[in-house]
Amino acid sequence: MSSVLITGASRGIGRAIAVELAGRGHRVIATARHPRDLADVPADLRLPLDVTDQASVDEAVGAAGEVDVLVSNAGATVRAPLESVPIAELENLFQLNTFGALRVAQAVLPAMRERGSGRLVFVSSVQGRVVLPVIAPYGASKWALEAIAEGLALEAGHFGVKVSIVQPGAVSSGGAERAKAFFADDDPYLPLLRQVGALRGESVTPEEVATVVADTIEHPAPALRVPAGLPAEKLLRARKDAPDEIPFLPARLDW
Repeated sequence: MSSVLITGASRGIGRAIAVELAGRGHRVIATARHPRDLADVPADLRLPLDVTDQASVDEAVGAAGEVDVLVSNAGATVRAPLESVPIAELENLFQLNTFGALRVAQAVLPAMRERGSGRLVFVSSVQGRVVLPVIAPYGASKWALEAIAEGLALEAGHFGVKVSIVQPGAVSSGGAERAKAFFADDDPYLPLLRQVGALRGESVTPEEVATVVADTIEHPAPALRVPAGLPAEKLLRARKDAPDEIPFLPARLDW
C-alpha cells in the first residue's frame, strides 16, 4: 500500500479521499491549515499544512516521512465577474489553487525523482477546461494548475513520476455555498449569478470523487486527465466537440 499525503483533508473532497484511502489500507497523511479540524479524519498522521506558506509546507513534508503519492486537493472558489473581481482575491485564488499546489509538489518531488517512482494527483475541475461566467476567476486558477500539472508530467515522467489531473464537475461538498461573492446590489452581472447553478449541472458527491482519486492512485498506468463522474465526462466531451470560434456554454443563458 502507498503512503499518501492529502492537502485540504479537513472537509469535503479531501476528507472523503482520506476515508476512501484509509479503507483501502493506504497510509494516510491528512493535512489542513488547522489540525484540530482533522480530529475525526481516519489517518496515520494529521499535520498542519498551509499550502500558501513555504515554511509550513517544508515542515509538514519533513514530518510526513516517505510520501509515495501527493493528492493536491486544497482549494477555494469565488463568484465575481471579471470586470470587477478584486485583483487581491484573484491573487489569493492563485496562491491557494495554483501556486500552493506547485509548492507542495516541489517539496515532495526530489525524493520521488531519486527513488524513480511516485505519483502526483491534482484535484482540478471541469473548469480547468471549461470557462463558466462569474466563476471564471476560479477557472483561471484551474487552467493554470492544469498547465503546471501537464508540464510536471512531461518533466518528471522521465524519472518515473506519474501525474494525473482529476476533474470533477459540480460537487455537493458545500464549497460553492461557502464561496465569497463580489457583486454590487445593482450589478449588471447578477442575472448570470442567478443561473450559475444551472450552468454547473448535475452534482456528484465527494465520495464519488474520492473513489475516482483512489482508483487513479491504484491504476498501474493512469491517464493524465481523469473526469470524475458522468456529468464531468459529458461536459468535457461537449467542450471538446464544440467549435473554438465561439465561447462555449454548457447551457442556454436567458438574460
